[in-house]
Amino acid sequence: MRINEVEEVLKTKKLDQIVIRDQANLRAVTGINCDNGILTVQKGKPVFYTDFRYIPMVHRVAPKLTCKDIKNFKPKGAKIGVEFSMSHAAFLALKEKGPKGAKYVDVTKEIHDIRMVKTPEELDKLRAAEQLTVEIWEDACKQFKAGMTEREMANVIKKMMIDRGEGEAFETIVCVGKNAAECHHEPDDTTWNGRDPVLVDMGVKLNGMCSDMTRNYIPVKPSKTYQKVYDLVLKANLAAIAAAKPGMTGKKLDKVARDVITKGGFGKCFGHSLGHGVGYEIHEAPAASKKSDTVLKPGMSVTIEPGIYLEDNLGVRIEDLVLITETGCEVLSKTAK
Repeated sequence: MRINEVEEVLKTKKLDQIVIRDQANLRAVTGINCDNGILTVQKGKPVFYTDFRYIPMVHRVAPKLTCKDIKNFKPKGAKIGVEFSMSHAAFLALKEKGPKGAKYVDVTKEIHDIRMVKTPEELDKLRAAEQLTVEIWEDACKQFKAGMTEREMANVIKKMMIDRGEGEAFETIVCVGKNAAECHHEPDDTTWNGRDPVLVDMGVKLNGMCSDMTRNYIPVKPSKTYQKVYDLVLKANLAAIAAAKPGMTGKKLDKVARDVITKGGFGKCFGHSLGHGVGYEIHEAPAASKKSDTVLKPGMSVTIEPGIYLEDNLGVRIEDLVLITETGCEVLSKTAK
């Protein structure tokens, strides 16, 4: 559990209480997976509030944590830390239960920062989830046939994820030909002729942990433009992997890949950030982007996913999930690209 780290935030920001209700944050801090839970951390014992359905589970998963019926939850103190990432309606409901005149302070970033460095157990789960994604990708490729639609190809992957894991970490993206120019294309009835390139962005969920990987089915005889773009994206991907290490900022890592693509003449066609953290949620801190000042540390996860997109023509993105180590990074997406 990371409750001690939350208590440090309480002290640093001079708060009377911190209230956590986001499901992923609750799981990261307490190990409890509950869609109707609230954790309060204050001077003294932390308390986990939930309803009748989950109380026995909380007792089993976190026997040392005091658990109470959520009906009895009330924010306490003059200065209360909360996640401003919650909906406005949820905040108003929380505020209605709290003391009049209390000041509510945003601790969203602080809680997310606590989650950035994964525990050894979480790292093992992340490795297992990404390895399962690799296996599903390799098995799915054997089932892809000319005449299948993007939606049918995505369903092949989705079924394997349900059968072998806990389903999709996000909606699987399958893009045939020029559809890959849409970064987050929604699979449709576009038919694959067996010759056009195919981009697949996928990730399974396993033991509560997400995974993420993007691979491309490359034509036997790709066009000169496609080959040029693919080679450049691969070069940027490999350069960023070689550079990733503790002590560098997210924006410096982003720049490594972006410089390769810019020098190759396609800088304007790489419009998204290089990567993001992966854990209990598919997108979490740290970010590898132009604006990220986060310093990478051992135990952090981040995707390396440079891409080039030429509208109405083609799109290439190559994505690997890596873990920052003491000396560099560990690549978890262990399959051909």
